[in-house]
Amino acid sequence: MKQISKEVKIGFAAILTLAILFFGINYLKGIDVFKSTSSYYILFPNASGLTKTTPVFADGYSVGIVRQLSYDYQHPQHVVAEVEVAPALRIPRGSYATVESDLLGNVKLSLVLAQNPLESHPRGDTIPGRVSDGLMTAAADLMPQVMQMMPKIDSILSSLQTLLADPALPAILHNVDHLTASLDRNSRSLEGLMSDDIPQLTAKLNTLGDNFITISDKLAQADYATLVQRVDTTLAHVNALTDRLLHAEGTAGLLLSDPTLYNNLSTTAANAANLLQDLQDHPKRYVHFSLFGKKDK
Repeated sequence: MKQISKEVKIGFAAILTLAILFFGINYLKGIDVFKSTSSYYILFPNASGLTKTTPVFADGYSVGIVRQLSYDYQHPQHVVAEVEVAPALRIPRGSYATVESDLLGNVKLSLVLAQNPLESHPRGDTIPGRVSDGLMTAAADLMPQVMQMMPKIDSILSSLQTLLADPALPAILHNVDHLTASLDRNSRSLEGLMSDDIPQLTAKLNTLGDNFITISDKLAQADYATLVQRVDTTLAHVNALTDRLLHAEGTAGLLLSDPTLYNNLSTTAANAANLLQDLQDHPKRYVHFSLFGKKDK
């Protein structure tokens, strides 16, 4: 078997090294050399930070990279970017590309796909491009307003520093701590009240309501007609008695209507009172008592 010469081995090693270097560099750039791609051209008024291997996004998803950048010297403001995207990506007509940059200076190319299901750009077609102002331009626009706010911010910081340096601040914080603890105790007390006393009060109110319902039922069952009839009968008897007294019928009526009888009764009562008084003052006039039967003169 013929042996391979040393020069062939060196050449083969060199070719293998170059191949590994080629694939390695493309891999680091994000290029998959084994994957088929579709090429499109995008026309921009300026490069705006675009470079080779700048990522291409569609709806926030990476779909390819920028392969080449070229400048049309015959037509200023014509920068052409050749992009390679996944062959499955369909770019409808009416779509465009924008160059965007964040606050850190990272640049990306975004495809804004149109809602056109009928027509699409063929491979190798040119797509219009736009340069977005980006966050850096928005930040630059905000700088004048920020500069106007700086004196106010400085005043606020000075006031805050004065407040923090106030010796009364620890006492205020201490009082707030006590107030918080007091509110916590009151909250627990209220919770205990709601869990213990309120149910008892509710039970008592329910019992009282049941009693009222029972009384109402008994009142509803009462015989009001019989009660009213008895009251009417009693009032009729009282009226008859009053009439008899007013018409001098009987002793009570005569007593109320005959003044002579009243005067006689008054005189008799007075004489009886005098007799009793004289009996108390001179009992011997009315009672004679002696062991020997001797009469007093």
